Amino acid sequence: MKISKSLILIFMSAVTFQANAQVAKFPAFSAEAHRGGRGLWPENTILAMQNAMKIDGITTLEMDTHITKDGKVVVTHDDYLSPGFMLMPDGKEIPMSDAKKYPIFQMDYKDLMAFDLGTKPLAGFPHQQKIKTHIPLLADLIDAVQKDIKNNKTKQFFYNIETKCDAQGDGVTNPEPAVFVKLLMDVIQSKKITPYVVIQSFDKRTIQIIHEKYPNVKTSFLVANKKTYEENITDLGFKPFILSPVWQMVNADLIKKAHEDGVKVIPWTANKLEDINMLRGLGVDGIISDYPDILVKSK
Repeated sequence: MKISKSLILIFMSAVTFQANAQVAKFPAFSAEAHRGGRGLWPENTILAMQNAMKIDGITTLEMDTHITKDGKVVVTHDDYLSPGFMLMPDGKEIPMSDAKKYPIFQMDYKDLMAFDLGTKPLAGFPHQQKIKTHIPLLADLIDAVQKDIKNNKTKQFFYNIETKCDAQGDGVTNPEPAVFVKLLMDVIQSKKITPYVVIQSFDKRTIQIIHEKYPNVKTSFLVANKKTYEENITDLGFKPFILSPVWQMVNADLIKKAHEDGVKVIPWTANKLEDINMLRGLGVDGIISDYPDILVKSK
């Protein structure tokens, strides 16, 4: 029997899709290095992510994204360059009076990357390694992670990527949500890591757009409030892949209701072993921690 080339191509595509689906199976327990594990290395840097990848048991790299003036997607948490852990290009301190002088959204990337975020000691994280480094492009971070995976023949890590934006910041510290999402997804899709990505946010608008325009992308709703599980889901308008509450919100009732809806619960940011063990005992589906080395010791 003669089989047409088109049928062969369809069959090969189906096999490839099934293989990718298996590779992209989400971890049974998502052990997530918060900002790459900022208790150990400078936050949201390539170095932090690479270090977290070396810790046996870590499955997911958690990070934050902003958009620069010239439309670049960068990996950083704060709306403004922080005097708490950033240094000027000449190595001098950023005065506290200039705490809002350097908004990420109002700076071109070539100027942003000249600031150092790795050598100034960070209060609260005394064991963090100190090394001169800079805010990376998301594209460069992904390239570095995927290169390490290939070179070291390790498992494929997942990326939990937060959109740092809110309605009050539109046009000031962040673009409109549709623009943010488009720029972010362009990078993710160009790097061919979509099956391994979760997009998370406190700003429900961005993950609502993801849910509508990119339904194959996993979403996570970050919350820190006194609302019930039902109220948060109603507020969002759909059932996300993950509900990600501050860890103090988590209890057995919340987990039960989420699991009944097929929603995973992955709290943030638990750093003490006793708290991590308590959360695991309740049956959470993962934990985000500044200390990935402590997280993997939990049971």
